[in-house]
Order: sequence, then structure tokens, then C-alpha cells
Amino acid sequence: MSLVQEKLNLLKQNTHNSVNSLLEGTALAAAKKVDAKIENGQEIGLLEGIPFGIKDVYMLQGTYTTASSDLLKKYKAAYTATAIQKLLDAGAIPLVKENCDSFGHGSSSENTIFGAVKNAINPDLVAGGSSGGSAVNVAKDCTIFSIGGDTGGSIRQPAGYNKIYGFKPTYGRISRYGLMAYASSTDCVGPIAKSIEDVRIVLNVMSGKDPRDQTSYVSEAVSTDLKATQIKTVGYYKNFIENNAISTEIQTDFLATLEKIKAKGIAVKALDFFDADILVSTYYTLAMAETASNLSRLDGTNYGARIEGANLKDTYSITRSENFSEETKRRVVGGNQVLSQGFSDEIYLKAQNLRNQISARFTEDFKDVDIVLSPVTPASPPEIGESLQDPLAMYLSDAYTVGFSLGGLPALTIPKGTSTGIQITADKKKDAEVLQFANFLNEIL
Repeated sequence: MSLVQEKLNLLKQNTHNSVNSLLEGTALAAAKKVDAKIENGQEIGLLEGIPFGIKDVYMLQGTYTTASSDLLKKYKAAYTATAIQKLLDAGAIPLVKENCDSFGHGSSSENTIFGAVKNAINPDLVAGGSSGGSAVNVAKDCTIFSIGGDTGGSIRQPAGYNKIYGFKPTYGRISRYGLMAYASSTDCVGPIAKSIEDVRIVLNVMSGKDPRDQTSYVSEAVSTDLKATQIKTVGYYKNFIENNAISTEIQTDFLATLEKIKAKGIAVKALDFFDADILVSTYYTLAMAETASNLSRLDGTNYGARIEGANLKDTYSITRSENFSEETKRRVVGGNQVLSQGFSDEIYLKAQNLRNQISARFTEDFKDVDIVLSPVTPASPPEIGESLQDPLAMYLSDAYTVGFSLGGLPALTIPKGTSTGIQITADKKKDAEVLQFANFLNEIL
């Protein structure tokens, strides 16, 4: 009870706009039950009584689930997401629904009706996104861990900006049922925490096949032995490092990290890859197309705040125009364009073909290397307001994360190596190897 109350008090004092709604009553009632079990001498699990946060795009029955949008600001979830239910079943206690870019559309957590989330280290800077509130709450010790959502870097990038751990597992390892869909083919559920061990525990609890998500699969638990790394060769993409977009500081720190790895007897291999602008344009073409399709259901008829017009068509138009953020409208319009007749063959199908080429290149690369290392972002977090003035710059901040999303690969941000962290990536379903190598880097950096 005391731990839950302590975290609730911190959340109430929060000045970083990381909180959308507190779940105080639910949390205190759950804490009482755990205290009673302890007093009765009953055994409790690893997560029992542990307070956590939930990005406000996950269903939790009976709670406001707003996606930080005007359209859903009064929507209450009718059911609970599978990943969240597994945590509840393990005894973890939800404290807060956390601020984020509306519908996950953004890389700064500024596109939200609740005000821009402020960076945990420097409140003048953005927190990153879209899982900015989740990252800040962990970094500020308001939650022990939080559940973010990663479509193109939305866990890894804010984790890097706030100097904590953020893990995007292999696509399908954790059920997406109950997560508001952004781009269904890359959406991933993942933990944000302050240690690799916390990431491991939460990952194991949430993982597994779910009949309600046909992309999910049965996976082996990640062992407690995180020291058993068998990594012999580490790769990195030359064009991520040898370009004008990366800051000198991050470039220098990343190359120094590679030297420390070499000094431990691990081979380091430079790899060729697609240019960052190709990765970004491929990702955003597909993501915008999928979000245009996924958000077509939000017209005020079945969900959300309906604004009446002169007729039904007018009602749909006004409801969506008034209740979607500028960034959401930008992505819906872009998605509808690339799917429209005359453009779908030229743009959308070309992006699908490029995605297949990207995945094939990953398959080839992982025949030569065990792990790929990369910076998380090309530059330090911008000041609040900058990203809103330059959406293209915001998209390009995802240059080092979107490729791994397109490949469905497991990727972890650790707060070491550069000012915005190092990203560790392995082949599909090798989530354990990522965490093991992260543990090794923690020891040498």
C-alpha cells in the first residue's frame, strides 16, 4: 500500500504533463488485497503489488481511454487489452493512463490535448514520442515500469531521450488485442523500465499466443541468466554513421562504443544498408496508409464525440475535422492519397516492395553478424515547439528506428553509449539475445 500511495503522490505532483488520468481508487483497492496476502503469509509473485503506468492507447475496462485526442476524450473502454490483463493477472497494479501523441501520431508527445509532455531531464525539451508520458513517468520514478506502444520507434526514441530502457519485442510476441491500432503491421506492445531485469520480467508476463490476435505466436520465456551472451560479431550500418544528419557528438560517442566492444574481443563489421531517407519514406507511406484505414471507423457514429452537421456526410466531415489533431489529419490525408486510384501502384505498392527488400536485407545481414548496433536518434531532443513547426524534421528523427520496425525485429534502447542511448537489434525471435547483449554492454560502458 505504501509503495502505491507514494507513486500516486508523485503522479499528483507531476509537472511534466505525463498524466492523462489517475486510477487511484482501483490502485488502492488492489494494494489492500496484496497487503492482506502478505499479512496472511501467502506467497506473492514477482509483479504482485508493483505499480505501473499505461500509455493511453490501451483498453482498460471502465477507464478513460482517450488516445490523447478530442475525439475520444470521454470514451471509456469496454474491455481490457490482453497484454494489460496478463499484468493484472500477475498482480501488477495500474496507476495511471499516460499522455502521448494523439493516436500515436508523433515523435515528440506534443500532438496531444493534454499539453506537451516535458522531458524528464530538461523540461524545456520534448519527451520524445509517441510514448513520451510513459517514458517520463518511469524516468521520474512515478511508476516502476510503464507499457508503451512502438510502431516506428515510439518506445525506443522516448526511452533514449529520457535515459532509460525501452524494448520493442519481435512483432507478434505480445498480443496487440486492445491496443488502438496505428499501423497494424508494425504496432508492438513493449515495456519501458529502469533496468534490463525489469524489462525481462514484464516481457515474459505479457508474451504469448492470443487467439484474438492472429499475428501473435508462442514464445519461450527469456531466461534469468542474462550473462550467457554468445555474441561473436556485431554489425553497424555505415550510412547511419557516415552522413550529415547525425550530430558530431552522437557520431563520436557511437564510434567510441564500437572501440570498447572490439577491445573485449568481439568482431565489429560495417554493413551497407538503405539510406535513412528511403527507410523513413517507406515507413511513413505504409504507416499513413494503415492509419487512414484504421481510423476510418472513428466518425462519431459508434465512437467518440459526434458533431452534428446539416446531413450525415457533413456530420462525418465536421466530426473528424474538429476532433482530429493537425498531425492525425496530415497522416489520414497522406494515407488516403497513397491508397487512392492512380497512386496506389506508384507509391503504396512500391513501398510494400521496398519493405520486402528491407526484410530480405536483414535476413542476409544476420547471417554475418549476431547483433546490429545503432544510435537511437541522429540528434539530441529538440526544444518544445520546434517539431510542430517542422513535421518533416520530426519524421526524420525516426531515421534509425523505423527500419527495424519494418523488419519486425526485436530492438532495445539502453541509456549508454551516446547522449540518447544505443539501440541493440537482433534477428526475429531473438529477443533473449538482445537483452543478454544489453547486459554485457552495461558492464563495459
